[in-house]
Amino acid sequence: MLRTRYATLCDVLADQARDDPQRRTIILINEDGARQIITVGELHREATAVAYTLAAVGIQPQELVLLLTHYSRGLLAAFLGVMYRGAIPSIVSYFSARLDSEVSALRVRDLVADSGARAVITAPELVPRLTELLIDLRCQVLNSEEFIADAGSTLAPAAPQSADAIAFIQFSSGTTGRQKGVPMTHGLVLEFIDTLCRVYPIRTNDVMVSWLPLYHDMGLITALLLPLLMEIPAVLMSPFYWVREPVALLRAIHEFNGTLSWMPNFAFNHCVRNIRERDVAGLDLSRWRAIINAAEPVRDHAMAAFWHRFAPYGLARSALKTAYGMAEAVLAVTITQTDDPPRVDWVRLAELQTQRRAVPASAGESGATSLVSNGTPLPSVTLAIVDESGATLADRHVGEITLRCTHLFNGYYRRPDLSAAVLQNGRFHTGDIGYLADGELFVCGRKKDLIIVGGTNIHPEDIETIADGVAGVQPGRSVAFGVMDDRLGTERIVLACELRPELAAEEPQRIDRELRRLVLQHLEVTLSDVRFVERGWVLKTSSGKITRSANRDKYLHTIAATEPT
Repeated sequence: MLRTRYATLCDVLADQARDDPQRRTIILINEDGARQIITVGELHREATAVAYTLAAVGIQPQELVLLLTHYSRGLLAAFLGVMYRGAIPSIVSYFSARLDSEVSALRVRDLVADSGARAVITAPELVPRLTELLIDLRCQVLNSEEFIADAGSTLAPAAPQSADAIAFIQFSSGTTGRQKGVPMTHGLVLEFIDTLCRVYPIRTNDVMVSWLPLYHDMGLITALLLPLLMEIPAVLMSPFYWVREPVALLRAIHEFNGTLSWMPNFAFNHCVRNIRERDVAGLDLSRWRAIINAAEPVRDHAMAAFWHRFAPYGLARSALKTAYGMAEAVLAVTITQTDDPPRVDWVRLAELQTQRRAVPASAGESGATSLVSNGTPLPSVTLAIVDESGATLADRHVGEITLRCTHLFNGYYRRPDLSAAVLQNGRFHTGDIGYLADGELFVCGRKKDLIIVGGTNIHPEDIETIADGVAGVQPGRSVAFGVMDDRLGTERIVLACELRPELAAEEPQRIDRELRRLVLQHLEVTLSDVRFVERGWVLKTSSGKITRSANRDKYLHTIAATEPT
């Protein structure tokens, strides 16, 4: 057990580097597809060099350092090196080509001001502008390419640490407002890894394959820290490379005998839509033993389509798993723990919306909807579904998901106001809505995103799922939200969609009619406003999640505000 053998993450890596420095630990596939093989000894040496460089420029233990650089070997060394120094790393999403660079730079300034970060390690091209922006905030801007590459090759980590010291911080990836920082101690991460491996023991022949960004908790934990700590190889590819070449994931599974992957639901759709038959000819996916769908709502049709598409290449249906979690609990609190595919629960939609009960229905029955199980709690986790007063609800009653666990954070970084709101009586209130059935968790949506029309609760995910299935709508680029109508005294439903660019001029009218018909047929509610917006209009977080509140604000300020009342 890691937790009983080591105090910190740094101790684990340093121990491995002493025992077997030539062990291949990471195969890195860069944005251009070029590969680098990194041994544990090299990684330890480069991280140590970063630690001593930070000490030389005055960075002290437990000071915050933001990492804003390309997906690269240098990013890995910088993340571990900041921890070696005893400081606190936080990986920030690198500037997207879709966003205005000045807006992105100002967001970095806001984050530094809120968090008190003492340094930003960034790419050379960003150094001049960030230096100018941060000059009054006592925050150094360090060029990621100027760290001493071969310093301190035989030295130990630069600062002794305890299990209770903060190892890193995950900042929320929202598009508006102050970002929440989730601090994780060394002890909590080691505790989580031990707990997860009690359910999914790591095998000697396991290989993790991932395209996930490291600024997201699922990428950081499953793609980097889990394989690193458990001494199995990890194949890490740039997310930008994977988006362009989704087949690269399957080719890496084949070439490196990959066995484990985690990814969000949209990735299953992306692979099915964009991988051609000739691209996968001759691939063997039979060693892929666990593909865990997490980080966003799980859709049965996405997982079924993925399995049907790649089963001819050896993909076992039992490999498909689901999980539910959050950065506040390191990563996951529930996971599929059987060899069977995740359970699909058909329930009556009317009772779900009006009575907040998940009443069983037959598969495909009129007026029914399906929800996919997110698995059962990890051994260290206790779940409870509560109502508005905090009272625990019985099975199949819908309410807020709350939990206790041994790897739960102690509060948001420098935000006691937010911490008090979610940590109550020893329980974490997730803000997610769901229910328990036979020990399994089913997630319905976010509490704050609920649309309430005439007393009926509508989950925007259900509307967006319908939109994704309509020909001509760009999958994953629709957002539904409620807008208060004071005249009616209730909310009206707005759906904004991006369309495929190749559509004929008359197609939007057909799509509008189809969307309204399907939403009325399946959800028994009426869309008040359907808007077809230009490409890139729909706002997502840097981790790819729809941010409905930001899209609602954008609609109100750019569309509704310009129209006559």
